[in-house]
Formats: sequence, C-alpha cells, structure tokens
Amino acid sequence: MARDTQSIVKMSRREGYALHPKAHKALVKRSTPPGQAANSRGPRGGAKVSQYARQLREKQKVKRLYGLLEKQFSNLMKEANRKEGQSGTVLLQFLEQRADNVVYRAGFATSRRASRQLMTHGHFMLNGTRVDIPSIRLKPGDTLTVRPHSQQTEYFKKLDEVSPAPPEVPGWIKVDRKKVQVTVTGLPTREDAELDISEQLIVEYYSR
Repeated sequence: MARDTQSIVKMSRREGYALHPKAHKALVKRSTPPGQAANSRGPRGGAKVSQYARQLREKQKVKRLYGLLEKQFSNLMKEANRKEGQSGTVLLQFLEQRADNVVYRAGFATSRRASRQLMTHGHFMLNGTRVDIPSIRLKPGDTLTVRPHSQQTEYFKKLDEVSPAPPEVPGWIKVDRKKVQVTVTGLPTREDAELDISEQLIVEYYSR
C-alpha cells in the first residue's frame, strides 16, 4: 500500500504547521523550512508570497495532515466538487470520515500515522468484519471495534498509557474505551476539523 514515508518533522517544518504531536517542539526550535537558514528570505522569511504559493502550501499541509498521497487527495477533491454543498467543507468532511481519522479522533492512537498503522495491521473490525483499509469512509451507524485477538496485545492492554483518552471527542462519534469501540452517530461538521485550515485555498488551487 502506497504511503508517504518522508519525515513528519521535516514536512511540518516545510509547511510551518505541526502535522504530528512530536513536531511541536521541533517547530519551536527550528521554524524555517528544511535547507533554509533562519535569517534567509522565503515564504516565512519576509518575502512576498504569491496566491498560488499560498494555495499550494495549504493543499500540501492538509494532504500531509491526513496522510494522503497526491492522487488520493486530488480524487477526493474531484468527488467533493461533484457533491452538493461547499466543496471545501465537503472535502474536510470526507477526510474526517476516513477510518484512520476516526480511530485517531476516538483516542485509540496519538497520531493519524499511528492510527493508519493500526488499521493496516488489521486490528479493527468494521460492523463485525475485519478491515485493513485506512481510507474507508465511515457513515452514521458504522462501528469500529478492536478485534478480540488484538485486545490481548500489549498496545491495547496498556491503551490508557500509550494513548490516553482525549479531553473531548467530536460529537459525531461515540467512544467506548472499555470495549475499545467507536460508533459513528452522525456526520462531521466544518468545526470538527482543524479550524486553522483554509479550505477555500485548496478549492482555488484545484480550480486553476
């Protein structure tokens, strides 16, 4: 299965945005893009940034935040354009509905990369059937549950240590940590995605 194997810290520095929890400290120490000196001119060094550059960087940021490759992201944008509603909001809704993102939002992993790995290793069942495809889009009524065999692994036995319950979970999912289960009860809204995403820039990028 194709995936982006670049360093998440380097990608975070490139986008000027923490794409992973461990990238926060790295951005504090070195906020400039890889290969760029701290006092040089560039996208975050004082030079004027074109509208195209802003669109590109926002697209790259969101694509990398959710762990998609370019073709996957482009196809998702095309699908969002065909659906009724604001394309940017629909795109974010699609991204939030991905199984790996739901696992992350439920607090069963500390990052989307980790949740993707849990999914690809086949630790979850979707509505009672083993599933190993992170990109599956969940709909209201769907339930993801950790397989009985997987619940005996050290990771899930020590889940509260390796991935503590988040302060809050989105209102469109219901989490049962005892059963290691998450149920989709509705559809995500724009507010359920990161608020510092400028989805309109992404729509403009693909509308060129």
